[in-house]
Amino acid sequence: MSPRRDVLSGSVPPERESVSPRSSSEDERVEASLRPKSLSDFVGQRDLIGHLEIVLTAARRRSQAVDHLLFAGPPGLGKTSLAGIVATELGVGLRITSGPVLVRPGDLAALLTDLNEGDVLFIDEIHRLPKVVEEVLYPAMEDGALDIVVGKGPSARSIRLELPPFTLVGATTRIGLVASPLRDRFGFVGRLDLYESADLETIVHRSASLLKVEIDSQGARAIADRSRGTPRIANRLLRRVRDVAEVRGDGTITGTTAEEGLELFGIDAIGLDKLDRQILDTLCLRFAGSAVGLTTLAQSVGEEPSTIEDAYEPFLVQRGLVQRTPRGRVATPAAYRHLGLSAPEADRLL
Repeated sequence: MSPRRDVLSGSVPPERESVSPRSSSEDERVEASLRPKSLSDFVGQRDLIGHLEIVLTAARRRSQAVDHLLFAGPPGLGKTSLAGIVATELGVGLRITSGPVLVRPGDLAALLTDLNEGDVLFIDEIHRLPKVVEEVLYPAMEDGALDIVVGKGPSARSIRLELPPFTLVGATTRIGLVASPLRDRFGFVGRLDLYESADLETIVHRSASLLKVEIDSQGARAIADRSRGTPRIANRLLRRVRDVAEVRGDGTITGTTAEEGLELFGIDAIGLDKLDRQILDTLCLRFAGSAVGLTTLAQSVGEEPSTIEDAYEPFLVQRGLVQRTPRGRVATPAAYRHLGLSAPEADRLL
């Protein structure tokens, strides 16, 4: 039987997702299998998890849908996992989509009208919702209703459809780009920060257990220390080190095996990869300590400005290797030391 075609938009709504999203990519399937399934499994972000546990427990006791939730932070910290956990903890369905996918109001209307009572609708990269789609969310979030215009011209009329209670979970890497009217409609806004090495070590041990890989404490620590404060990167590095251990060893990940594998894949002692070092080389050598604009920097390393700003810069800034100034990005003396270079005079670093 062909999928139901939605009468509101003429489009075929996506299938209902399970809490662990399916993917055609093997890496994404493995990544989904490593996601924590409950709040008790979630490592790190202690304040956020504590607040979220209170919100979920209160909603369960009142037998109500949870307030709409917005999670913000760099990629790979667990925003999608938290959406799945919310659905699991409440025992409801989870629908997954993303801002760029919802091009027309009808796309969102199809999703909203297909929700069951209490379901969780997760919109990743919610700051990239088109304005016309975003405006459909306002009455849906606030009044539990969907306003639809039927017809065109003088004969056009508005119809309001009542929606079942639901929870919208939004995720964004750039909360400043979420429009204020949308942000204000979320009952809870949680910020995810980069992880401490000790928490990442715990995550590596848990993931190794799920992957049935033997790993000692030195191996887990070596991977955690080079994971840029990000669980997604820690899991990816674990899989690559596992490959090295199986091909060049007996399959057990030791400290030595982990360090050799990470060096083989171009990950240095503090977690910088090839592009990170290219960014530092550009700032330190090509521009010799001068401030560099984001667009110029991105063009110099052959990468998109948004990728530099969202995926690479937060870690470089946190490690004190790059400083953001009104005139642009500047390499710090620590960056020169990491590259084995002599830093220029202090007045040239601004």
